[in-house]
Order: sequence, then C-alpha cells, then structure tokens
Amino acid sequence: MENKYLNRYIEKTIDKSLRTIGVIVVEGPKFCGKTTTCKQFAKSIYSLDSKTKIKYAMADPRTLLINGERPRLIDEWQQIPDLWNIARSEIDNSDNKFGQFIFTGSTTPIDLNDIYHSGAGRILKIKMYPMSLYESKDSTGQISISELFKDTSSFQILNEKLVTLKDIAFLICRGGWPLSIQQSKEDSLDITSHYCSTLFEFENNKNEKFRNKKKELFEIILKSYARNISTEARKSTIIRDITENCERTLNEVTFDSYHQALKDLFIVEDLDAWNVNLRSKTSIISTPTRHFVDTSIACYALQISPNDLLYDLKTFGLFFEDLVIRDLRIYAETLGGYLRHYRDSNGLECDAVLHLRNGEYALIEIKLGGAELINEGIRSLISLESKILKAGLKAPKFKMILTATGDAYTADGNTYVIPITMLRA
Repeated sequence: MENKYLNRYIEKTIDKSLRTIGVIVVEGPKFCGKTTTCKQFAKSIYSLDSKTKIKYAMADPRTLLINGERPRLIDEWQQIPDLWNIARSEIDNSDNKFGQFIFTGSTTPIDLNDIYHSGAGRILKIKMYPMSLYESKDSTGQISISELFKDTSSFQILNEKLVTLKDIAFLICRGGWPLSIQQSKEDSLDITSHYCSTLFEFENNKNEKFRNKKKELFEIILKSYARNISTEARKSTIIRDITENCERTLNEVTFDSYHQALKDLFIVEDLDAWNVNLRSKTSIISTPTRHFVDTSIACYALQISPNDLLYDLKTFGLFFEDLVIRDLRIYAETLGGYLRHYRDSNGLECDAVLHLRNGEYALIEIKLGGAELINEGIRSLISLESKILKAGLKAPKFKMILTATGDAYTADGNTYVIPITMLRA
C-alpha cells in the first residue's frame, strides 16, 4: 500500500518558528514522523543514520552543517551534539538569523556536557507526538476545542458516528504511528508491535545512559508503568509492584535512572498536577498521573490485544484515558496551551485541565461511556467548578466529558459530552 503524507498539527508550529528563530529542534519518539514532516520544510537534508555517515560528519561537523541550502535538515543530530554549538555560532555570525537549520532526534544528546551554550534566542525545541485521532482521520473533527473557547453557543448536538468500543480498542492498540495508520487493520497491529520490540536496542548507542542499561529491566519497569497507567501511582507503589510481580529487588536510585531514560526516549510522559490556589483546608495531591506518549506501547508491554480490552472494561477505561490524554496534549499545544490534572485529598478529581495562554481553561473528565459514568463525571466537574467559584477564582470557559462512543450533546448549562472521534483542536 502506498503511503500518503498526512498533515500534522505541528506543521503550523514549525512554519511559524522558522520565521522567528534560527534553529528548531524537533524532538519526539522514534517512528512518530519527525523526519517526514520536517522534510516538508527543508531544502537540503543530511541523515546521521549509519556508522559511515556519523564517522564522516564527526571529522568535519561544521562543513556538514553549512554545506546545503537552508533550511538544512540534520536527522538524528544527537549523534554529534557539537552540532548544537556550531549551529548557534553560525546563527550569531550570519546576517540571516531565522529559518536556517532543522534538527530532529529521538533521544537526548550523547553527552550534555558537550553542549556549551543554552541556545536561548537562537535554538527552539519543539515536541512532536504520534498522531492524534484527528490527524490520522479517525476523528471527524466536527467539534473544535478552539471554537468552544471562542463561543460555546456554536456547539451543536450531533448524532453518533458509527464508532464502537471494538473500534476504540483497535485504535488504542494500533497507536498513532504514521506507518501503522495507513495499513490494513491486521498489518497495522503487527507494524506497531515490530516498532515496540525495538524500543530498547542500544548496542550501537554511544550514550552510556542507555547502552549500559539492561533491556530486561527496562521491560519490567515498562510493564509496571502499564499496570499503573492513568493513575497517580507513587514511585514507591511502582517499585513495590515490580518487586511483587517480578520477584526482584529494585532500589529507588536505579528506578530513577531508568525512569529518566524512559522520559528521555519519549516513551513515558506523566501529567503534572494543576497548581491552583483554592484557599481551602483540603490538600491538593501533587502526584503526577502516569501516562505514555502513546498507549500502544503500554498495550505491547502487557501484550494486550483489542479483544483483551473488550473483556476487561476497567482496564479499557484506564487505557482509553491515556489515549485521550495523548490527543489532548497535541490539541493543547496546537492552541498554545498546556494540560494538567486535578485531585484533592477529598477525592474530588478532574482528569484534564486544558489551559490557554490568555488564562481561559476547560475542565475535562474522560469516561468510556454509559449514562452512569457520564453522570458521575458531570457531578465531579460541577463540584470542582463550585469549589473554584467559592474561592473567587475565574470560572472555566466550559466543562467537557470525553467519551469513546455515543452522541455529542449538552448535559447542562456549559458541560458538553463529546466522543473523542468527533474532536479536533
């Protein structure tokens, strides 16, 4: 099957950044489409994807960088971290300060000590994720978060798109990987599995942070993370889970080292707590919610299939929440905002708080579906909104329940129930 390029939200960010800064560094997990997307903007390309190319580039990195039409794309730049310093110097000494270089990479540089300057004002890092459901054409995009922030009266009741829980289970296991998305359902799951099986192959990696670590321990920690997906499991809880399920000891220092490596590899990405001053005796729980950059990695870690999710609705709900958080991160960053979660010691919670730069925000609960769960989510959002208003803080622009299936409708004054397969930024 011929692969057709699918447009990404990040293109707008890249395009704008190339007009306002000298170097952009597009980071993200392997296989998410960084190079393919950046090629849409580059006029020359050099990829450090072989020992020969890396050896050649190390001998004369400056010539490698400047010999080519701009913007010049350097793929897997982290193989030669001195390129950062050279690019910064080139920008400083050039009459043209903008849109000169594009760096892409899937891990942090070999040795941060080799980077001598922050790159402030010259170099900008941009995070790229796997594809959201809207980007992969699995969401109709009939409802826009941006439009809801502008005018909630624009919301319309929409009849259910023919999406089933079986469809959602497949999307969770397939993930948002571009090469998986355009293949048949059967092949796409295999492609995702093949990718996940290579996550911890570091034999040729010069970074000791990765090369000296054990693949077996990475996999054990990943399984525990998957078992605690979409929860606020503390570090001690995850370590205890590893000890009980794998019958091996693991100290906190070792866990921290592997956990940081998983973040550096763009495999896990926790959701931080919302720091809001409610002037209440109720304490706010600051533990982050445990999430993956793409839920398909968690499925692979536990060898979970779409059918497995259908037979375990509790697990399905947690994995669905992780999928939605992935999409909301993409939509939030597209809108120039950020995502957080809320939970207090009284058990009042909100799965996602989407903030914009202008201070407006939305409260979002994520429910697999069904009247009971949806009503539970609505009650929770109303309680949190009431608490916010009593504290004299700005009210949310709107409240939203994101579901797996069903119609899109208004549940009360400004709470919207929307299937994730109808949403876009």
